[in-house]
Amino acid sequence: MEKSLFTAEYEILRKLLRKKREDAGLTQEEIAERIDETQSYVSKCERGDRRLDLVQLRVFCRAIGIPLGEFVKEFERLASRGRR
Repeated sequence: MEKSLFTAEYEILRKLLRKKREDAGLTQEEIAERIDETQSYVSKCERGDRRLDLVQLRVFCRAIGIPLGEFVKEFERLASRGRR
């Protein structure tokens, strides 16, 4: 199993995270404030300069206002399309 930030699946995760934030009408600064981090940290997570673990992803989802399960379900749908 590849542990790179540059896998196709991790790219899907990063893009989905950004899309969900934008769909919620939130800026990186607003997310940063909600999770007690800097805007730079949020940017690095969205760009893939920092890898998110499940706990961190859950914090992002809560800050955006979506259930983690909903995020994972959409990720699975998108990632499955790429495997065909």
